[in-house]
Amino acid sequence: MQLEQIDTARRIIDTYPDTFELALTADDIERIFSKGKIASLLGMEGGYGLNNSLGSIREFYRLGVRYMTLTHNVTLDWADAALGEQRHGGLTAFGRELVREMNRTGMMVDIAHTSPATMRQTLDVTRAPVIWSHAAAVALVDHPRNVPDDVLLRLPENSGVVMVTFIPSFLSKEVWEMEENLWATDAAIETVREYREIWRAYDAEFGAVRASINDVADHIEHVRDIAGIDHVGIGSDFWGMPDMPTGLEDVSGFPRLFAVLIQRGWSDEELRKLAGEKLLRVTRTTEVVAYELQQDFPPSDVTISELDTQQ
Repeated sequence: MQLEQIDTARRIIDTYPDTFELALTADDIERIFSKGKIASLLGMEGGYGLNNSLGSIREFYRLGVRYMTLTHNVTLDWADAALGEQRHGGLTAFGRELVREMNRTGMMVDIAHTSPATMRQTLDVTRAPVIWSHAAAVALVDHPRNVPDDVLLRLPENSGVVMVTFIPSFLSKEVWEMEENLWATDAAIETVREYREIWRAYDAEFGAVRASINDVADHIEHVRDIAGIDHVGIGSDFWGMPDMPTGLEDVSGFPRLFAVLIQRGWSDEELRKLAGEKLLRVTRTTEVVAYELQQDFPPSDVTISELDTQQ
């Protein structure tokens, strides 16, 4: 499945060469952007496709994958997910070795979707900056997918970036309460289509509850206030969710978000950092760390059975 998804993404990029171009490095991103095109990075959401093999990291990297979310919504054999069963207390020994091998290979470590314990332990292990490709702040909405303040406080040391999402339940306490009720009402939801249909029916019965563009700005500013301006970005995540924040229903809303932040006093320099400069810095630093580690360490071939049975 993962190989098919990579193939699909690359075929889309190849089909529309005037719009998209595959980016493999930070320099690629800047070069492609300067030509007025979309620099397309390949990522993996969840380490399922690795099949507990460190060699798979290197092979996916050769196929163009430049970042990987450690988990999606289900706990893996080596890492706890935010919405999954808490089996490991974070990362197992193999999970820690996997993070180190991602560093050595040059693949960015994305800890969106991971549990707080997995976040903290990844920060303990990694030599390269981490990203949260789509998350928000626990202090504003106590959603299990959001980032606690104690983790945000560690970002200056790590140089990582939290990319604030537009998912309504991460942004608004009212929407999160409504979604909790929805899941409690029908725990058998399995597909995005079912989720959309049930959400619309719930809206119709109980009244629409919406997040707003100001909720997004609030989370961006909270991450900035706790972690610093160099550690916040944007990770919209338009995945077909109904009722995206008012004013950010699609990508045409990005200028409106920046207008809101300008009204709140953001400078042009701060907006450039938010828009992508800090993610470029993470990408470039990851490349440098990988080069340095490759001079000192060979590829790791340790297996999960060798490491985790020793715990």
